Amino acid sequence: MHTKQLSEKWIKASILGTIWASSEIVLGSFLHNLRIPFSGNILTAIGLVILISASYKWKENGLFWRAGVICALLKTMSPSAVIFGPMVAIFSEAFLLEFSVRVLGKTIFGFVLGAVLAMSWNLFQRIFNFIVFYGYNIVEVYTNLMEYAQRQLHLQFDAVWAPLFLLLLLYALFGAFSAFIGIKTGRKLSTMQTELNGEDQNNQPLFFQKKQVSHFKYSMFWLLLNVIFMVVPLLLAEKINFGLWVVSIVVVATLWAFRYKRALRQLMRPKFWIFFALITMLAAFVFTRLQTEKITITDAIFIGVEMNLRAILLIMGFTVLGTELYNPKIRNSLAKSYFKQLPPALELSLESLPFMISLVPDFKSIVKSPVLVIAKMMAHAEGRIEKINENPQREIFIITGEIGAGKTSFLEKAVKNAVAKHKTVAGILTRRLMDGEITTGYNVVDVSNGRAFPFLRTDANENQQKIGKYFIDESGLNFGQQVLQNIENADVIFIDEIGRLELAGGGWAAELEPLFQKNSRFILSVRKETVQQVIQKWKLNPTEFYDVSKNNGNEIIQKLKLE
Repeated sequence: MHTKQLSEKWIKASILGTIWASSEIVLGSFLHNLRIPFSGNILTAIGLVILISASYKWKENGLFWRAGVICALLKTMSPSAVIFGPMVAIFSEAFLLEFSVRVLGKTIFGFVLGAVLAMSWNLFQRIFNFIVFYGYNIVEVYTNLMEYAQRQLHLQFDAVWAPLFLLLLLYALFGAFSAFIGIKTGRKLSTMQTELNGEDQNNQPLFFQKKQVSHFKYSMFWLLLNVIFMVVPLLLAEKINFGLWVVSIVVVATLWAFRYKRALRQLMRPKFWIFFALITMLAAFVFTRLQTEKITITDAIFIGVEMNLRAILLIMGFTVLGTELYNPKIRNSLAKSYFKQLPPALELSLESLPFMISLVPDFKSIVKSPVLVIAKMMAHAEGRIEKINENPQREIFIITGEIGAGKTSFLEKAVKNAVAKHKTVAGILTRRLMDGEITTGYNVVDVSNGRAFPFLRTDANENQQKIGKYFIDESGLNFGQQVLQNIENADVIFIDEIGRLELAGGGWAAELEPLFQKNSRFILSVRKETVQQVIQKWKLNPTEFYDVSKNNGNEIIQKLKLE
């Protein structure tokens, strides 16, 4: 992980988002397993208390929405298949709180309004989800049922929307209450010095191994196909034969079930099928008994089944989209955008998450002493920030391009610039040998002293190991391996042409694993078609990518701070 490129704001947001995610993961499981009503609102309240109280110690603007992004992404660690909805809710809550304090400042009014908006969002999202999943028919079912209840109870006022307004009022009051708890906690937090019960946080593990996930072949084609699979059936629902439409939904769901195992998890729960039957019966009752224009029981059942199949399509669809959006290509594209600090911030959060989870107490302790609990977590967070600022981290720059694009020539120029600036350099280059316009082989070069050995040749002993059209010279291979093994301390480490040989376990593969653990600046050249494979094999988190065929070499050297 290279946190050197992270701003103080992103480091704090990362740790704050991790604390929030820890409460979601630990307490969320506790509340949902006990089937406690409004458990989502309780989790939102805890998140609001954490954010508001933390703002009394960390004053930077923009922490709330950044922490929301981190917490939302950490929800992908949840074992639940339904993560898209909670992710949207978390980010929306953080954004609304951020919006409020930007407009009204970090005042009582700003915090209260933000918390009210954030808490109320839960209700709006729930209503929106029902309409999206079940279509507008769910609105008709609700309004007809409420009108029926109004007639039966002889109410003298319009009771159709009264329950929703009452719920909205309760949500708003709960949000305001959460804000006041957060304000009270924050004020105490800003004046107290927290002892960690004799625990020396310097002895606590700072980094953790990330959980190994099963290999999944991401595909941009499948991402596009999944969008089509979601949109087209919804557009055709009223335009084709009902039986044909049902078949199309079954086919799509079957394809998703085979490719995405986790998409089936929600459908395997008894609760879903109980709700399926309930919606179907309610639709049949409403459209045959309560509606002015009554329809047959068969048509009413078909409406209920259509509503449920629509819900199945969208529930599975959002799950599979969430899976494909985790594609490393998409994350690397994100790394080049305005959110380029997000991937390293997320990596910091992933490494902090196990420790933060261990700090989350039981629900009773949080209710009893929220100030002490949050103060302890903040103290550990600030200790973590001090550690990060003390320790330099590695930076990895990848120089890419097609064959013959000039990657090695650029690296040679970069080495000369680094040496001219009195930086210590180490590593290897693979210098091309030409006979006219024909490539006859490559030499491996030690960048620290210029020594070279033959490495690849087109004409050699047939008994030698071969890669593509080239034979591998053992003397050059051993020389390159020794150079990489003997690197101790260097300002910049250059490694040229990490490719198919290393991906297959040959070449410098064994030397790269320990080398990438060093806190140094790495400049690697990798062919464009193997970049993603190299990143995944050595679990790299590149600081930046530069394509030598599309960027000026001098400008790249300036960005690498080698000028």
